[in-house]
Amino acid sequence: MPDLGLSRRSTDGLLGRDIYSSANGAVERISFEDKARRSCGSLVCEGGWVRPWRNRRRPVFEGQWGCSGRCVLELVRAAVRRESGKASGQESGTHRHRVPLGLVMLAQGWITNPQLQAALQAQRASGSGRIGDWLMSECGLEPEQVTRGLSVQWSCPVLSVEGFSARDMALVMPRQFVEEFRLVPLRVAGQRMLYLGCEDRLNASVAYAVEQMSGLKVESGLVDAPSLSGARDKLLAAEGVEYTSEVVPDEDTMAARVTAALEQRQPIAARLVRVHQYYWLRMWLESGTKGSAGSLPRSTEDMQDLVFALERS
Repeated sequence: MPDLGLSRRSTDGLLGRDIYSSANGAVERISFEDKARRSCGSLVCEGGWVRPWRNRRRPVFEGQWGCSGRCVLELVRAAVRRESGKASGQESGTHRHRVPLGLVMLAQGWITNPQLQAALQAQRASGSGRIGDWLMSECGLEPEQVTRGLSVQWSCPVLSVEGFSARDMALVMPRQFVEEFRLVPLRVAGQRMLYLGCEDRLNASVAYAVEQMSGLKVESGLVDAPSLSGARDKLLAAEGVEYTSEVVPDEDTMAARVTAALEQRQPIAARLVRVHQYYWLRMWLESGTKGSAGSLPRSTEDMQDLVFALERS
């Protein structure tokens, strides 16, 4: 280790923390975690962490500290490349390779063949609509029955909205995702599991992004349409984390915009994840922002979300 003008003083009674004294006699206590943050995470860093370590502690991006704006940009570029290489999650937008819902419900004995034919005929005549909706309108099925059939089709549980808190769940993700993908975070169980409710199909891309952002395991399931709609309305009426959305021409511009936000806001923690065509940046701006469950915010205070999308060519 290079001589930085610091000498080891003591570790006794400090719960694993080391004390160093500087050349002028001042004493500073440094945790191993804090010391790691002061080691520049950029692979192309030329200056290292030696010179600026005492006066630049932020921003921290995905557990790494950048000693300069240039190094932070390199960290962000690596994250953008990583997220760009992931599948866009289009599998959640189709029933391909799944037994059609009508046949699932027929096989389970929940509908009769005449009922299925009547619903299919009405669907063909209309030229639109989901078969579940036509089974309800033409055959008198209840929403709960259709949801149960969808759960068999998707091999997932049926979830309830019991225990749903709009105030808490509004902090999980930007409301833009709730509105566009028609899903609702329902509750956290045991401070380690987050339940995500969907209406008629699972959304693997959103579930994975929320797992990465929250540090919680996400269990997706289906909720009957009326119950999910009511929960979604309550969530959208609650106060969520402040967010802005922006369309950028390319990935380099996005990396520059993310870096500018990090340098301006100086978060103690930040992360970037991809959600279908979107890139979601979340910033924890001050200590104490994380609650008791994973990395979910305690409140809207000292939190900010940015959502980016690339221009379509």
